[in-house]
Parts: sequence; C-alpha cells; structure tokens
Amino acid sequence: MEARLQPQANLTRMPAWIRQNLGRGHRFPDTARAVQGLNTVCDEARCPNKGECWSRGTATFMLLGDTCTRACGFCAVKTGRPTWADADEPRRVAEAALHMGLSFVVLTSVNRDDLADGGAGCFAATLAQLRHAKADMGVEFLTPDFRACQAAAADLFAATLAGLPEPARRDLVWGHNVETVPRLYKEARKGAQYERSLDLLRLAAGLPGVAAKSALMLGLGETRAEVLAVLADLRAAGVTRLSLGQYLRPSLANLPVARYVHPDEFAAYEADARTMGYTWVKAGPLVRSSYYAEEIQDAQTDAA
Repeated sequence: MEARLQPQANLTRMPAWIRQNLGRGHRFPDTARAVQGLNTVCDEARCPNKGECWSRGTATFMLLGDTCTRACGFCAVKTGRPTWADADEPRRVAEAALHMGLSFVVLTSVNRDDLADGGAGCFAATLAQLRHAKADMGVEFLTPDFRACQAAAADLFAATLAGLPEPARRDLVWGHNVETVPRLYKEARKGAQYERSLDLLRLAAGLPGVAAKSALMLGLGETRAEVLAVLADLRAAGVTRLSLGQYLRPSLANLPVARYVHPDEFAAYEADARTMGYTWVKAGPLVRSSYYAEEIQDAQTDAA
C-alpha cells in the first residue's frame, strides 16, 4: 500500500546534528535595516538559517508579496488571494542589495498564479535593476513553475540578459525546486506537477549562459531509490546545481517530519550527485536552496 503522510504525527525530538544558528552577529542589525519594508524568505518561510545568513550580511529577497496562491504542505508562507503589488519593488530590492554590499543576490517569490505572467516580469525587472546598479552582481532566481507561461518566462529572461550592457551580461542561475519525490506530491506540493517542474528546468538549462538549479527536502517519507531517481531526472533535464536539506516542520499546520536524515546520508547523496555530473552541490541537514548560493565550487563550467 502506498505510504501516506499523516499530519498529526511528528518526530518532535531533534537529533544532535540539527543545530540552528540563532545568534545575532555584528552584521545582523544592518541586514535587518536594509531589508526593512521588503519581504524575505528568511522571515516568511521561517528559515532556520536566518541568524547565520543575516549575520553574514546576506538574505534572500521574496518578490511579489507575502501571500501565495498555492498551499504546499511543507511551507509556512501564508496562502490566499494576493492583493499586493508594488511597481517600485525591483528598484528597492536593488537599493537594499547595494546597501548590504552584496556581490550575489538570490531572488525568490510566492506563487502568483493570479498574474498573467506568473510574476516573471518582476524577476526580469529586478535583474535589470541589479545589473544596471552593479554590472558584476551575481544573481540567482528561485522561481515558481510559471504554470501557464513557462516559455514566455524563459524568453523574457533571455531577452533581459541580452538587453543589458555588455559588462552586465553575466551568467544567471535559474533555480526551481522539485522539493520532493513524485509519490509525495499530492500531500506536499498541491497545485504542482513533477513533469511540469522538469519542463521548466529543461527550458532554464537550454538558455545560453544560464545554469539550472534545483533542490529537494529529505525526511518526508521518501526512499533512497526515489531520491536517486529524481537526481537522475534532474540531470537528464540539464540541471547542474543541486541542494539537499532536511525538512523541518515550520508549524503544527504543516506536514510532519517522517525521519531525520543522518549527515552521513547527506554526504553519500552528495557523492552520488557528483558522480552523476552535478558541478555544484550542497547537501546537509540545514542546507536550503539559497544557503551559500554564492559559493564557488568546481572549476568546471555549469554549461552541461
């Protein structure tokens, strides 16, 4: 019988290797001031790495408001009918990034299925603002699946890069997370489809100068064979960057943790991913999509 996730059950005792950094380093207050008035996934998704990342002077900006049109079982971001709109958000994000002294910016967003372009225009406008402000700014997108307009989003991102002055035509990392194995989508990713996510990643990987990235949460009840099958599918789609982390239940309203994955297992998955040809891999209990996204790893290019 197919395994089902049971919302009322949860492993409440965290193992010793789950150590969240709750500190307030010397750069934490500056980061907090710089992002004031903007949404960050650090806050809205209750990321366990907020203390560490903000103390390093980095944050992940969440575009298009704080209300998502979908209701994923793992996510703490509120769900509803978005009313928020701010045409000046791209400029304000670029201003905050400059104030923070960032050389690499991660941009994500809520799902905005209510918008004709799914929010792709806001990503493109923010990329343009960032690169016009600082031509060598590294940028990573972590986007929704753009359900009804994938090809249009890909065309827009390619045109935005091509339209920038020559020094600013740097590679873009385009990430979209498959999050878990296909068997668990009904409970974990309502409104999403595994094949649709793979379709978007194929489009991303096919754009000149764009590196495709994805991520999975472990500990929802998946098997090792299922995880390896997803990693193989992602590589076949052209993904070269990969993040693997432990799912941590953000609230009692979210799905339970079925298992805490040992760090040795994460290390084994990282080795498997390298063998498959991934050139950038982060794997560990507290790894999240944007965790140390700016880190340079292999000397190889990401143009697989």
